Amino acid sequence: MSSYNKVILIGRVTAQPEMRYTQTGKPVTTFTLAVDRAQKKTDGKDKETDFISIVTWQKLAEICSNYLDKGRLICIEGRLQVRSYTGQDGQKRKVYEVVASDMRMLGRPGKGEGPGEYDGGFAAAAEAEDASKEFDRLGAGDIGIEDDMPF
Repeated sequence: MSSYNKVILIGRVTAQPEMRYTQTGKPVTTFTLAVDRAQKKTDGKDKETDFISIVTWQKLAEICSNYLDKGRLICIEGRLQVRSYTGQDGQKRKVYEVVASDMRMLGRPGKGEGPGEYDGGFAAAAEAEDASKEFDRLGAGDIGIEDDMPF
């Protein structure tokens, strides 16, 4: 059996992503994603939050650096990576991080909300519905779509 390593996370960016360049000039952006998970505890809390390190490379690194802000709700798809290194104190350490291959912004800034506050995608859903109505108004014949679609 072959291996499979895929991670999909939905959460909020905890701080402005940091972009830097490798010695060969490749852009790399890192940031932390806060991901809630349901957890019934005796102290009354019903959720806990995991803070997960995300690494993006190349064009995705530039996009994340330019468009993501603290509090932004996003979906990250990628793979889990474990790196080992020796610290300055001589101790061996491991770093667990998600190397992202795709990122989707969920929602957009709502009207009258402060920075970092988002509407959870309701505005985007309304825009998609408006686009769908416009598509229906045009009709399939107006844009060259045949009735017998192969899918």
